[in-house]
Amino acid sequence: MKKVIVSLLLVLSGSLAIAQQHYCFIDSKYILDKVTDYKDAQTKLDNLSKTWQDEIDAKMADVEKMYKSYQAEKPMLSDEMRNRRQDEIVAKEKEAKDLQKQRFGYEGDLFKKRQEFVKPIQDRVFNAVQKMASSKAYDMVFDKAGGITIFYADPKLDKSDDVLKILGINK
Repeated sequence: MKKVIVSLLLVLSGSLAIAQQHYCFIDSKYILDKVTDYKDAQTKLDNLSKTWQDEIDAKMADVEKMYKSYQAEKPMLSDEMRNRRQDEIVAKEKEAKDLQKQRFGYEGDLFKKRQEFVKPIQDRVFNAVQKMASSKAYDMVFDKAGGITIFYADPKLDKSDDVLKILGINK
């Protein structure tokens, strides 16, 4: 019986602690969409990504052309020449895949550029959210764009516009 009463008291005290916390939510996607620097950074990243992808596609087209040429000439080539051409094709394909990994792989050039262009903007938004949360005494700030499922949110709790004001951006 004591265990049940103690358990009940723990549950009630936990519920009261949660009820006393102040919280709000923001929409970081909405905020970032309003930050001009972020849009510019995304455009730069998209352009770089397209340029790099075109470069990789060109290398892969060269590999394809080499392979088709090899297939057409294969009956006329000696074993030694076949092996050499196959090695050239494989080397060229490896070069293209290595370039793709360098550009788009984990911690590749695109990742580094994203860190360079976008991270400072995200840090500014994070600092603005922190400032807003501490000035209004919020214990928690949820981000509805971050994949957290919110079944209901009172619109008066959405403080995204307050963050934009701190960043100096008007709707």
